[in-house]
Amino acid sequence: MRRYGEAVKPAIQYKARPGVYAVLLRGPELLLTHQDAPIPEFQLPGGGIDRGEHPVAALHREVFEETGWKIAVQRRLGAYRRFTYMPEYDRWAEKICAIYLAFPVRRLGPPSEKGHQAVWVDAHGGEGLLANIGDRAFLTRVLSKHGRRSDRDLG
Repeated sequence: MRRYGEAVKPAIQYKARPGVYAVLLRGPELLLTHQDAPIPEFQLPGGGIDRGEHPVAALHREVFEETGWKIAVQRRLGAYRRFTYMPEYDRWAEKICAIYLAFPVRRLGPPSEKGHQAVWVDAHGGEGLLANIGDRAFLTRVLSKHGRRSDRDLG
């Protein structure tokens, strides 16, 4: 599995943290989440998979918590890993990030997760906004493969 981001630090013990994230397209637009803390940044919506939770169920839950949107998951695009410090948990983690292509179906309300805001951006402009290089790589791959075709053409 490909690794993105900082190099592994041999003196650090990393705890595996599987997660799911979505490239959320609606025509030429992309739905991102902006997280205020610990460092303000734009991200693909998603997050950790709870023990015993199915990855797609976790994706629905996480996207709703971070954006307030109900989604339709189309397919798994792939996965990557990165090694990082997670200050909100005070832990070093090996994040195993599964990325899905999905489409926003309906806004049900504001994000329920504190510090998150749903933000619509031009899909191609979103590449430059994403803080995580692995997320950028998957978005770039989706956009280069499918260009600016409508989301119905992405199947």
